Amino acid sequence: MRKLALAATLALASTTASADDGEAVVTYQALKPVYAIQLATAAMEYCREQGYQVGVAVVNRSGALQVFVRDRFAGEHTIETATRKAWTAVSFRTNTSDLDISTQPGTDAFGIRFISKALPLGGGIMIDNGGTMIGAVGVSGAPGPHLDDECAIAGIEAIEDVLGF
Repeated sequence: MRKLALAATLALASTTASADDGEAVVTYQALKPVYAIQLATAAMEYCREQGYQVGVAVVNRSGALQVFVRDRFAGEHTIETATRKAWTAVSFRTNTSDLDISTQPGTDAFGIRFISKALPLGGGIMIDNGGTMIGAVGVSGAPGPHLDDECAIAGIEAIEDVLGF
């Protein structure tokens, strides 16, 4: 038993050592709150112009909620749905429309649909800054997931001048 524990410890140490770049701190990019607010508001306003009442969530790269806005007549469900779509996009590093296709019954990834917070339904779009995923926007309330996608993309386009494409 002691030999097994020692072998496991040595295996873990060699794995950790090979992944160590000598730095004790990890740095990452994050969307500033002012731009998260602009993005969410622009997505909501785009939807409103199309005649849709929606909720819009922006999450950081870890899936933590940064901003949520909801139009005056958007359903109560949009709070949870938009947030889960954004969380799903960052968690799986995939826009949720793509994840919807890849997690259909009979696919290897079907089990993702049973993760309690995951929502592989269109409307969750990753936010990219110069090749780095820095968060995601989720939209809920338009009359179809592809329309939620359009609104989310419009929100990202509203701040693209400050993002490093």
